[in-house]
Amino acid sequence: MTKATSTATETVETDAGTARITWHPAKKARLVLAVSHGAGGGIEARDLKALAEVLPAHGVTVARVEQPWRVAGKKLAPAPKTLDTGWRGIWPALAGPGLPVISGGRSAGARVACRTATELGAHAVLALSFPLHPPGKPEKSRADELLGSGVPTLVVQGGNDPFGKPEEFPAGSHELVEVPYGDHGFAVPKRAEISQDGAVALITDAVLEWTGSLG
Repeated sequence: MTKATSTATETVETDAGTARITWHPAKKARLVLAVSHGAGGGIEARDLKALAEVLPAHGVTVARVEQPWRVAGKKLAPAPKTLDTGWRGIWPALAGPGLPVISGGRSAGARVACRTATELGAHAVLALSFPLHPPGKPEKSRADELLGSGVPTLVVQGGNDPFGKPEEFPAGSHELVEVPYGDHGFAVPKRAEISQDGAVALITDAVLEWTGSLG
């Protein structure tokens, strides 16, 4: 593990290849929030970066996880089954600090977190930009994955997300926070009534409040 300024990077061997965790430790941690990227981006996504910057000061260690296919430099994500295999292989390292682990991610990473939460013993699930359906194909719903997480779940969804707008989500035990005007990457147009910084702050505030409510 190589330490940088307030972060540490760890590589983990899984059955799907080598994964990488960038740790953002809290001084008096009570939870670990593990978040992975989507199928089209990496851990530099604005929401994942913001969570890593904000939450450690509030007792939540953040682990930004790069799935093996990203570490290997591939441009296309593998099948869901392979993504789940990678996440399972990473989990022992995430649980290593001995704290409750919130399984999270954005887009495809959120689906992985939901599918594996019960099996892995996740404390809760954070689903950022959950892809409820492919754009323009609401009939191909993935709601069963979300509804089947089996643990406390927070969905943070952009108001204009083509993969599923907040009003399209089914009723369930999950909580849902809307980021007004946000697209799938939580980008908001310049004409929006909320600034980009305001949109990101809404995300971190919502996650901070939710993690504070978890037992």
